[in-house]
Amino acid sequence: MMNLSTLKPAKGSVRDNKRLGRGAGSGKGGTASRGHKGAQSRSGYSRKRGFEGGQMPLQRRVPKFGFKNPFRVEYHGINLDSLQSLAEKKNLSTIDYDVLVENGIASKNEKIKILGRGELKAKLDVKAHAFSATAKAAIESKGGTTSIIEA
Repeated sequence: MMNLSTLKPAKGSVRDNKRLGRGAGSGKGGTASRGHKGAQSRSGYSRKRGFEGGQMPLQRRVPKFGFKNPFRVEYHGINLDSLQSLAEKKNLSTIDYDVLVENGIASKNEKIKILGRGELKAKLDVKAHAFSATAKAAIESKGGTTSIIEA
């Protein structure tokens, strides 16, 4: 039976801290293993991230360029051949966001765009956030419908 008063950490897992700067006899007296002078020997010293000893750091040497649009909408592309194989496997005539998420083709936080690679053999009603022109034409040529999810 285990007793809470007898619990101990595993042997060797708990070690005493090195006691620096406690006299010459300790072997870690004097400079306390910090060397002589300089910023690193001082208390409160912390080197800035990317500091290169006073040399112009890389992030300032390299020029900045380009533009990242913070409002860009990222779509997860799904091609027609993927829709066709899913429809055949699961015997579906309607493919929407929930079906794609259930079958692991898209994740629940992604916006979906249907792209035009491959060919459709069946009439499908597809619901997605966006369609490429070729995908839309291919779906509608087989008598299917495309509808855009507003989100």
